[in-house]
Amino acid sequence: MDPVRNPYNPGAGARPPTLVGRDSELEGFQVAVQRLSIGRNDRSVLLSGLRGVGKTVLLAEFGVVAQQHQWVYQHVEASEGFNLIDTMALFVRNAIMRLSPGKRLAASARRALGVLRAFQVRWELPEGIGVTADVSPRVSWADSGRLETDLGDLFSEVGQLASEQQRGVLFTIDEMQYLSREHLGALITALHRVNQLQLPLMVAGAGLPSLLAAVGDARSYAERLFSFATINNLTQHEAVDALVLPAQHEGVQWTSRALEIAIEAAKGYPYFLQEIGKHTWELASGPIKITSEDVEVALPVAVEALDSGFFRVRVDKVTSAERRYLTAMASLGEGPHNSGDVATALGKTTAQVNQFRDSLIKRGLCYSPRHGQIDFTVPMFGDFVTRHL
Repeated sequence: MDPVRNPYNPGAGARPPTLVGRDSELEGFQVAVQRLSIGRNDRSVLLSGLRGVGKTVLLAEFGVVAQQHQWVYQHVEASEGFNLIDTMALFVRNAIMRLSPGKRLAASARRALGVLRAFQVRWELPEGIGVTADVSPRVSWADSGRLETDLGDLFSEVGQLASEQQRGVLFTIDEMQYLSREHLGALITALHRVNQLQLPLMVAGAGLPSLLAAVGDARSYAERLFSFATINNLTQHEAVDALVLPAQHEGVQWTSRALEIAIEAAKGYPYFLQEIGKHTWELASGPIKITSEDVEVALPVAVEALDSGFFRVRVDKVTSAERRYLTAMASLGEGPHNSGDVATALGKTTAQVNQFRDSLIKRGLCYSPRHGQIDFTVPMFGDFVTRHL
């Protein structure tokens, strides 16, 4: 069929498979923005789940909702060595600039910039991250040397500025599991202060399943500040909708058998459904029906696309020893697995392979569902390892 009309390509117009079944999360976020916009209290949001289930797409939708309410929205994707201090200083600076378009708010904006200037000086940030040198630091604000206190000063100041304009601020952070324990704790404490003041500033974060434990370890009261949502694979009904509805948008139908084959292959994971839908559409003879034969032709192409992109990019930088650990995990079948069993499969003791296990967790390829267990963060990654490693 016409690839230009392919509804499974990102941004093609129809609702992507990665957003199907996420209505409750979107509705909850919409309510939170509305409450904060009128001075009521509500919580920030944390999404957790494996890769490929739609967390990043959902964060982007949160940004759309925020902008529809005239909020300032900024996004960042964390990675190894991520520096929260630099990022938040830049975010706050940009928010102040966007919240102060006219002369009426010049005094309030300059006050906020003074707090940011004090933060910049105290934390020795580069000039390009903070504000120009002609703004004087505001004494005794954001200069205590305690990150949670100083970040709280920044957040409360920009939140107050937004409140004066009857607007709000949303910061979204993807791959949030990369934040250090110190930075994660400071972020939570700063949000606690904003929450107490009922200011319209939110953080929406997303990360791997390990994020929930990290947040709890960082601050014991975190559960009072966040709405937690676990993003999983789709139900049978949702998987059908993910394939059928975009095609219907273009006047095309799936046969029952074609749906069965595609859904069985994807095992309910949204990104895999999107890839299978995309390649099936492009290889189907059409013009108004997708058949089981179309899906069977497209599946090897979709698997190759996943192998060369979604899967391959995650193993290109692992060491030989880490690859052997991944191979041992895959040889045990579907996880999670006891770490001791993986070590035994390698002919080693647990202590001898702990460094490889920890390194793979740090890289985001694996996570620990429970103490002493290990599993892949990428759905069906074991199959890829068996095929290629």
